[in-house]
Amino acid sequence: MSAHFSDPRENVLQLGLREGMKVGDLGAGSGHYARAAAAIVGHSGKVYAVDIQEDVLKHAKSNVHERHHSIVETIWGDIERQGGTKLRDHLLDAVILANVFFQIENRDGLLAEVKRVMKPSGKLLLVDWAGSYGGMGPAPERVVSERKAEEFFINGGFHKVKDFRAGPHHYGIIFTAP
Repeated sequence: MSAHFSDPRENVLQLGLREGMKVGDLGAGSGHYARAAAAIVGHSGKVYAVDIQEDVLKHAKSNVHERHHSIVETIWGDIERQGGTKLRDHLLDAVILANVFFQIENRDGLLAEVKRVMKPSGKLLLVDWAGSYGGMGPAPERVVSERKAEEFFINGGFHKVKDFRAGPHHYGIIFTAP
């Protein structure tokens, strides 16, 4: 893992996950966060890695360590649409949105789906690019500032628990579900 990027393991620790919890990694990409969560929730827990890119999901599945295969379930789904993740209502103790918020076109759809799948006491981990960094991160016009992201979720009914530095180029915010 290069120094430019945030450390999924460190960032996931901020969520306070426990053995047996159910976690959704929405917009899972290659599954770094799903793997980090799987190591914590263990075999009595479950991690749902949801992404709309099928090829990326195949890659994510092959990256999961043998001993975590039964913990991580990959789901081809649309996180920007209510019902799009195919998960049951109020299933998840925690949701991870890592390096995906800046790509979201339909933020209201995402918000509705996150609220639907989370338990009322659930926690949300948001990690995203703090800037563009000369093309290393998203295009400058795609970057969502920490303040804007925070405002969006608070206006959506979430409560901010804390923010933290999620790596040299990323911010992290923990929210609790409404």
